[in-house]
Amino acid sequence: MGNQGNAKHGSKSTLACALAAALALYALPAIHEQARAASNDNNVEWSGLFHDQGPLYDNHVEPTSAQAVTLTLRTFKGDISSANIKYYDSADGAFHWVAMSWTANDPTGNFDYWKGTVPASASKKYYRFQINDGSATAWLNAAGITSAEPSSGDFFILPGFTTPAWMKNGVMYQIFPDRFYNGDTANDVGNGQYTYAGCATEKHAWGSSVVASVSGCNTAVFFGGDLAGIDQKLGYIKNTVGANILYLNPVFLSPSNHKYDTEDYMTVDPAFGSNSTLQTLSADIHSTSNGPKGYLVLDGVFNHTGDTHKWFDRYNWWTSITGAYESQSSPTYGYYTFQSWPNTYSAFFGFSSVPKLDYGASGSVVRNAIYGSTSSVVKTYLKAPYSIDGWRLDAAQYLDAGGGNGSDTANHQIMAELRSAVKSVNANADILGEFWGNAGPWTSSGDQWDGAMNYDGFTQPVSEWITGQDYGGNAASIPVSQFDSWLHGTRANYPTNVQQAMSNFLSSHDITRFGNRAGGDIWKTYLALFFQMTYVGTPTIYYGDEYGMQGGADPDNRRTFDWSTGSITNSAVALTQKLTTIRNAYPALRTGSFMTLLTDDADKLYAYGRFDATNRIAVALNNDSVSHTIAVPVWQLSVTNGSHLTELISGTQYTVQNGQVSVTVNGHYGAILAQ
Repeated sequence: MGNQGNAKHGSKSTLACALAAALALYALPAIHEQARAASNDNNVEWSGLFHDQGPLYDNHVEPTSAQAVTLTLRTFKGDISSANIKYYDSADGAFHWVAMSWTANDPTGNFDYWKGTVPASASKKYYRFQINDGSATAWLNAAGITSAEPSSGDFFILPGFTTPAWMKNGVMYQIFPDRFYNGDTANDVGNGQYTYAGCATEKHAWGSSVVASVSGCNTAVFFGGDLAGIDQKLGYIKNTVGANILYLNPVFLSPSNHKYDTEDYMTVDPAFGSNSTLQTLSADIHSTSNGPKGYLVLDGVFNHTGDTHKWFDRYNWWTSITGAYESQSSPTYGYYTFQSWPNTYSAFFGFSSVPKLDYGASGSVVRNAIYGSTSSVVKTYLKAPYSIDGWRLDAAQYLDAGGGNGSDTANHQIMAELRSAVKSVNANADILGEFWGNAGPWTSSGDQWDGAMNYDGFTQPVSEWITGQDYGGNAASIPVSQFDSWLHGTRANYPTNVQQAMSNFLSSHDITRFGNRAGGDIWKTYLALFFQMTYVGTPTIYYGDEYGMQGGADPDNRRTFDWSTGSITNSAVALTQKLTTIRNAYPALRTGSFMTLLTDDADKLYAYGRFDATNRIAVALNNDSVSHTIAVPVWQLSVTNGSHLTELISGTQYTVQNGQVSVTVNGHYGAILAQ
């Protein structure tokens, strides 16, 4: 176990304290016996402090406006003289204080629990704790522990804001449709079937190169994967992998293989099937005849259309309408922003093939077409007969009016309106935004997204810790203490129910494959799977990651699925199934508290707890190439001496002695100890 230093931080300077907190939040005392040394001695023992918004520490994570919120703070037994909740109420723009009172000891006798209640109201609130031991004061909020009062990073109370329970409790599987499985050869795109932007379509054999024969025409390469193929493999997805949520990259009419250049939102691309194929797939996903009930999330590409869309019609493909590129008198001319008609217009990242939609003011024709009206794109697919369960919003921060680049007042207004539209059809539908940084501006007010693609708080740090590369494949390595600090900091960006609905993926269609970054070392995929299935958020498996699929940058990250490898006989797939089964069996791994237990930079070891009222689970991870015996301090989870924990992969039972369990973990592997 890494020695995190003396637990007494009261005399350190503010800067040093902040640094220590960032690197060793909830740090452990060097030896267990220090836990019993706490007293009223004008020092707050930082390593005894804990609060998050798990069910044991917050009685209403998603309160209504009529529900008061009772918060629990943990301290070392007998350590503090008083504690207060200080919260900011948006209703009056002022801070308020709630005195906390001692309520109980934990089962080990090491800890005290203090409680206080924030009164019910409809307004948004943000809180931190002030903790006193005589003349010493410490502050705790979502960002960490400090000696000086923090000015940011508080916990959230957002009455009336809920995120879908099925997303928080599910496992998601992402599919790039052309590359997963060919279920209907009759709809395959043939060689030279059509030409777009100077590129003739190419039909490649399954398993062959994704690179086009003609330079620069990679988006014209087709393999034949389709919706019928996905439908035929639902048993693999649901039962073998253990995923119950499908997220599909775009399926609507488009000349490219990736379909991010939409030609018609109301028509499924014939290479993937038909609108009735999508209806059948949705019904089969929701059915329990092929495994657990599932959920379907579609990719909504609403920032831009393709230049072949009938609203734009750059190549005169449509005869039923005159597009904006064809005439300034077009009824859809105002759907786009021209600087100099017809050839200079606002486009996604300047690519002329994907002109940006102009959302105009609230109530505009574009807003109504995309989400506002009953016949809008967003509402049509949420309703029967499609009945999808959510939208993943592509390039979501860029939606704007007047050719603007998004991330502004108009963008947030559009997102709030889109949320209202989605929830008006299905209150339990999910809105998953694509954003590669801190998505707090779209999630922290409770009126826009339910969650985001977690590049910043999962994909990047996991890649750097395990593979020594960032998600782009560039050299970037971090020690476990920095990994833990990164995770903590990014969790603090979001309300707890948003954290639980973030999409946690190792790879995506936009970045290099994790297996590639891992240098083909399947053990690194094993380790990543252990973390992915036990961390806060929705595990999201990009098709093939369950067996360590290789692939560099786009388009190599979109290889065809290898069905000779994708089966339970593959060790990584078997581990994925075991881990998804464990996650599905323990709510603590989905909506329980998260507590760091140990970081050891020298031996590359990491341990953390996930717990609720029913189970206390310790996860131990070994990022070294050799095995290590890890002394896991389960006393921090209030697990008592003499009690038993079961390692859920092997079934081995362990007995707690002196507050800890010693477990030997193979290199690039993990252990999950449950009580």
